Amino acid sequence: MSEEGRSSAESDIRIALLTEYDGTDFVGFQRQDNGRSVQQTLEEAVEKVYGRFCRIYGCSRTDSGVHARGHVSHVDVPFAIPAEKIPLALNAVLDDDLVVIAAKEMPKEFHARFDSKGKRYCYRVRNAKVPSAIDRRTEAFVPGSLDVEAMDDAAKAFIGTHDFSAFRAQGGPDITPIRTMKDVYVKRAEGDPDLIEITVVGESFLYNMVRIMAGTLVYVGQDKMTRGEIEKLLTGEGVRKEAGKTMPAKGLTLEEVFYEDLTW
Repeated sequence: MSEEGRSSAESDIRIALLTEYDGTDFVGFQRQDNGRSVQQTLEEAVEKVYGRFCRIYGCSRTDSGVHARGHVSHVDVPFAIPAEKIPLALNAVLDDDLVVIAAKEMPKEFHARFDSKGKRYCYRVRNAKVPSAIDRRTEAFVPGSLDVEAMDDAAKAFIGTHDFSAFRAQGGPDITPIRTMKDVYVKRAEGDPDLIEITVVGESFLYNMVRIMAGTLVYVGQDKMTRGEIEKLLTGEGVRKEAGKTMPAKGLTLEEVFYEDLTW
């Protein structure tokens, strides 16, 4: 198989996997030497089921502590198992914090990362007097009053194509900071008014970008920043220290990945 996962043995079958995971005890999606990763865990499960090591290629490399409800990856396997039975086989050998929701046979040209047309993330903030014990692993805690209407109005500044240099953490890859956001909005969760959901839909993202956007919107909710200041930062003149703080990884969840020719 090539390094980028575009080619495989002639007899191999390309499978797309839809997975959900609690990122708390993972070092992120990508295989690393310093701990348990989603990629490594999936590869070990696939090897147990198919009897051969098969490289997993993910749609994105979520950071340590970040969760996913709809992460997509692909893998080339040596023989066919009915698609509806693949999740059952893999889940039988996976731990409880990583679940294969669905599987689908795909053309050999399909690539989970390069064929993605965008992603939807949600950052969850518990805005109450005390944090939640039950949901502590999947949301950040911010006490005090937050103006959700002001946050939602400021979120609209992110929509469109902008220079997100001020919303990129140091240490990320040196790539263009120009990114296009399709939608960004903030609301209180239905049935749980103490939970604020910051939803971001975009084509691609920089290192820690969504977490910094969330931190910036929290500052707006605390009356520490304005929409106008965000708009100025998006011109390319802003620097990282002028935006909001990087929110904790645990509040971020990859909700959905978009493709032209893949539906579950």
